[in-house]
Amino acid sequence: MSKLADYLASGRKRAKLSLRAAQDATGISNAYLSQLETGKIQEPSPILLEKLASTYQLDYATLLKLAGYPLPESQRQLASRLEARLGPTTNEEEEELIHYLDFLRMKRKTGGAR
Repeated sequence: MSKLADYLASGRKRAKLSLRAAQDATGISNAYLSQLETGKIQEPSPILLEKLASTYQLDYATLLKLAGYPLPESQRQLASRLEARLGPTTNEEEEELIHYLDFLRMKRKTGGAR
């Protein structure tokens, strides 16, 4: 499975959405969403990625990068700043950082554990 597929599947599950609920929220067929999550479709359109980012509360720039699209200049500058602070990272480390950042953002939005 591709990184994009894994990221989308985990994002949908964290948002507690079934494929049918994601279809209703985005207007994207559940069959297409399933193919994205299994890696059969690897280059969805940026417009589709924007819908998924919004619905799953994922970072749009990360989805663009995982789908192979060039990042806007502001995102490239951010990546350079992070690399300067963190040093070189492996793909696996980047994935874990993304998941942890998503967790922190979700925690902040929900007010954390009470």
